[in-house]
Amino acid sequence: MKFDGVKVFSATKARERGMLGDRLTEWLDSHPDNKVVDTVVTQSSDQEFHCLTITVFYQTNGVAAVAAELPA
Repeated sequence: MKFDGVKVFSATKARERGMLGDRLTEWLDSHPDNKVVDTVVTQSSDQEFHCLTITVFYQTNGVAAVAAELPA
């Protein structure tokens, strides 16, 4: 997996966790030149807090074009 950027979306409050997908979609819409190459969803919690994290690995337009031209 080749990438040149990482964006992390994280929330601990229930309302914020519910809106995490909307935040991710807004970010993707505002960065149309980025190509998502992988995502990792992580949940962690203790007795009081629950955290949801979505980590997005992406290539910018220039890197994606160069990687596509390289022989496998």
